[in-house]
Amino acid sequence: MTTTLSRRSAAEFLGTALLVAAVVGSGIMGESLSAGNAALALLANTIATGAALVALILAFGPISGAHLNPAVSIAAMIERSLRRRDAAAYLAAQATGGIAGVILAHLMFQLPAIQVSRHARSGPAQALSEFVATFGLLATIHGVSRSRAHVAAFAVAAYITSAYWFTASTSFANPAVTVARALSDTFAGIRPLDVPQFVIAQLAGALAATFLFRWLAPLPRSGDRVVYGGA
Repeated sequence: MTTTLSRRSAAEFLGTALLVAAVVGSGIMGESLSAGNAALALLANTIATGAALVALILAFGPISGAHLNPAVSIAAMIERSLRRRDAAAYLAAQATGGIAGVILAHLMFQLPAIQVSRHARSGPAQALSEFVATFGLLATIHGVSRSRAHVAAFAVAAYITSAYWFTASTSFANPAVTVARALSDTFAGIRPLDVPQFVIAQLAGALAATFLFRWLAPLPRSGDRVVYGGA
């Protein structure tokens, strides 16, 4: 039975909200318990995010594909496995879900619901990191979904978990999550001023991976559904 667009959009909203709540909430908890040890706080943030990704992709994947990420939805639209109207609905659900997730995380830790982040993340190295992080995420999705889609949840979570540590930006790799994190003046935050650079780099990385995989491993003309999102 085909799932309606309203149900798929609701799944994208809920999945993105819970993903952002996990990212921001674990950042708050990790920082509060690490006694100033940034590496320990990042480790806590990484483990929680990776675990949440597996659970959320498995839960919402059968409903919406669990994109949870505008870059993934745009790639799916390019691959013609997601119609433009559906992609627009997904993007709106992801953007609003991300903001809802930030608010939820703040309320759980008795912080102001909406903040403006002062965490600077700027410069060429940060932009390159986001390009690499998102390129790798989409390469993982495209590669796995063409051959072993049943393990995509674990592959995506494994990649994001590692990318937290091998990229200078700690691998946002998701425009909706990036915008949402600008509203959190916590460990996971990013200054609103730095958001455009991140989003441009993320979209560039996603497009590069998508067009590369059109050549590396072309999809059958009937099209395979592109599934699963990122942090």
